[in-house]
Amino acid sequence: VQLQASGGGLVQVGGSLRLACAGSGSAFSGRRMGWYRQAPGKERNMVALITGDDTTYYAHSVRGRFTISRDNYNNTMYLQMNSLKPEDTAVYYCNLHVQDGGGINDYWGQGTLVTVSS
Repeated sequence: VQLQASGGGLVQVGGSLRLACAGSGSAFSGRRMGWYRQAPGKERNMVALITGDDTTYYAHSVRGRFTISRDNYNNTMYLQMNSLKPEDTAVYYCNLHVQDGGGINDYWGQGTLVTVSS
């Protein structure tokens, strides 16, 4: 399984970015996926999750500003980020959580850097 995150960059406060996570080697449909982020010197934290039945969850700090979605046909997940703040600056990682007869496996993309300047 390979995940490729893209879409990060430098944006001003209040701006928007859309991250994408393209996958190969495993279907996205019916599986939990998510976006996590890690700021310098801090631990990696959940930003948004989308479950197998497409229920979504958000960290309190991004609720109302970020939207997670996915296109199962194209095996791609997205994170639309609006009203960006300096505290959103971090490396963003996508995750695919697979739980099946082979056990439980978590797959990670390589990360994409988002920098919000004030």
